Amino acid sequence: MSTPLLNGVLAPVITPFKPDLSPDVERYVRHCRWLLANGCSGLAIFGTNSEANSLSMDERKTLLDALLEAGVPAAKLMPGTGCCSLTDSVALTRFAVERGCGGALMLPPFFYKGVSDEGLYRNFAEIAQRVGDARLKIYLYHIPPMTAVPFSLGLVERLLRDFAGTVVGMKDSGGDWKNMEAMLKAFPGFQFFPGSEEFLLPAMRLGAVGTITATANIAPAPIDELFRKWNTPQADAMQAAITDFRRAITRFPQIPALKHTTALYTGHDQWAVTRPPLVRLDEAQGEALAAELRQRQFSMPGIND
Repeated sequence: MSTPLLNGVLAPVITPFKPDLSPDVERYVRHCRWLLANGCSGLAIFGTNSEANSLSMDERKTLLDALLEAGVPAAKLMPGTGCCSLTDSVALTRFAVERGCGGALMLPPFFYKGVSDEGLYRNFAEIAQRVGDARLKIYLYHIPPMTAVPFSLGLVERLLRDFAGTVVGMKDSGGDWKNMEAMLKAFPGFQFFPGSEEFLLPAMRLGAVGTITATANIAPAPIDELFRKWNTPQADAMQAAITDFRRAITRFPQIPALKHTTALYTGHDQWAVTRPPLVRLDEAQGEALAAELRQRQFSMPGIND
């Protein structure tokens, strides 16, 4: 029996670090469990907000196995497996597929800029063919503000045609609604996730299946409520509220802000630690963020670190 495709609200899970900057596996597992119990349908582990490109292959594998050993269902996981190295992408993707993960979120190989659609096509074709497993479900990760390597409509069309049932969806973190709208209209049935809840309602109205969003790390429940009630009269007001909250958080460096918030509400300052080159919020930023949260009467129900 094939695994159902992922949908709903997924968090690109933030990664806690110990004082020596190694991943804190136990704290990571606890956070993932909290997310699944409080509105997340799945977990996009090793995404941008996970500081994944600052993690080694072995660290990613260790964290994935720790979640599975703790009883987190593999079908709810969409690990980021796209790397600059083709062989690393293949190895990490195969590792995820062999463990039954629900999908693989794949960045393009992003070091070289100005590459052709043909080159990108060959990258994903090689990965799909070398993994060679019918269980593989690839979700393309479109985030040109970070990668400067976009997915064009023509490239997506070709991948969907040649790898039907393998290339199944996309996370679009480009921030360009016109691009999202074009993707949704061009590919009905595509498992499309906007990369911010700011676009959740308009995207759902065009056939999106949820959102993969950073702020689901700290406030998954309101986003999930909109996902479930997008077709109700209250949806526009719900969208306005979660957009306001998102914009309050993104006034600050996003990853440090998410980790600072988690530190505040768990009472464990170690959560605020980032791995270089990122740095934690300074004192003034931390106080300003805390004021924004208090103003909105923010809480993280059930969080206990």
